[in-house]
Amino acid sequence: MPKTELDTRYSSATNPRPGAENVTATDWAEARRQLEAAEIFWLSTVRPDGRLHVTPLIGAWHDGALHFSTGPGEQKAKNLAHDPHCALTTGRNALTEGLDIIVEGMADQVTDPAALEEVIAAHETKYGEHMTSPEGTFYGMGDGIRKGDVLVFAVAPDTAYGFGRDGGVYSHTRWTF
Repeated sequence: MPKTELDTRYSSATNPRPGAENVTATDWAEARRQLEAAEIFWLSTVRPDGRLHVTPLIGAWHDGALHFSTGPGEQKAKNLAHDPHCALTTGRNALTEGLDIIVEGMADQVTDPAALEEVIAAHETKYGEHMTSPEGTFYGMGDGIRKGDVLVFAVAPDTAYGFGRDGGVYSHTRWTF
């Protein structure tokens, strides 16, 4: 389990709003549930010239890490080959409710065939017909992974951040692994 801290500088603990005095750090189990349920993540990587690259993608939480895939010629794959540090972000697009989560870590390419099968299964379970139906957006991704046409990366968190909002009461949680 990670070390969990509430950052009071960015939380509502000193806010006069009713309920703000009871702000607590978000439990990692809740953050993990949110990561498991999230359908879209935003991957941030750094290009070799130092410019940022941000792109949306699908991902699955499995075995303590977020897993995503990409083609070997895509910009994110090129960036990760140069510098594996990255961040994955997900959350709600709302000002007064929800939990936004940022996972920072190193993207490690998954190459073990047994591990790849587990990641394929995690994606197919999570995204269902999007992955398994011939009409699905990501149909055939599992076969592409098996053939080596699609790369899979795992990002185990080094640090993660949660930005919670509950009716105008805000919390900022840091998890250190």
